[in-house]
Amino acid sequence: MSYFLQHKHNNLWHGKFSLFPEEMAVHAISTRQAGVSRKPYDFLNMALHVGDDEEAVLKNRSIFSASLEVKAENIVSPQQVHGDRIFRVTSEHVGRGAGSYADAIPETDALITDEPGIPLMLCFADCTPVLFLDPEHKAVGIAHAGWKGTMKRIAQKTLEAMGREFGTVPEECLAGIGPSIGPCCYEVGSEVAEACREAFPGQEEKLLVRRDGKLRFDLWKANRLQLIESGMLPENIESADTCTACEHSWYFSYRADGGITGRIAAMIALQKY
Repeated sequence: MSYFLQHKHNNLWHGKFSLFPEEMAVHAISTRQAGVSRKPYDFLNMALHVGDDEEAVLKNRSIFSASLEVKAENIVSPQQVHGDRIFRVTSEHVGRGAGSYADAIPETDALITDEPGIPLMLCFADCTPVLFLDPEHKAVGIAHAGWKGTMKRIAQKTLEAMGREFGTVPEECLAGIGPSIGPCCYEVGSEVAEACREAFPGQEEKLLVRRDGKLRFDLWKANRLQLIESGMLPENIESADTCTACEHSWYFSYRADGGITGRIAAMIALQKY
């Protein structure tokens, strides 16, 4: 099992989890390559809310969606606020946030659905994408886990919401933890350290590492830990272990790019049968 980059065409790449069966769900994490946005959003910026030219973003979304054989106009995307609200998407929500940020699902950081053919999409620049696939009940989910969402255990809460809505059993679910700022680069202060101690009591030594006199937080391990604590099997959780700050020529990084930059997208949709 592994996370890997798959070349499609014209320098367009998909980040993929080998754990997710392609016949059941289409998924990918975008890179910053192959799009039409200009600096500082170069090139495949997928977010409408960061100051980029709207027409360029919509073109980027069309390029990326077409490479997955899904329709860009069917995307469902939220206004992410670093919270823990989870929204169940149905056919009546198709297209929300696809062409307008104002029309996106408000104040939401995770989406779930059991309806085929609806592309769920969230945007990231250092925060952690967490993708879910329930192969038994045919349901998918996606969560935005920055440090605030991670401390609020949004990944765990997304899994629990899939259990309530679709009957998802943690032991049967698959999850992919995508590229984000890694423990190599994610220097944090006392606010994050204290929040970690409260959210993960007794686990601080695993998640907070002091190196060169500076404290660093491991988003990947924190999300993996909460999923295992929720009952997921370790072998059913795949982590990209790819740092967006180290690899910011491939991925947008808020820190490495100085705060003004684009966003990669994580997208997942159930295949139509």
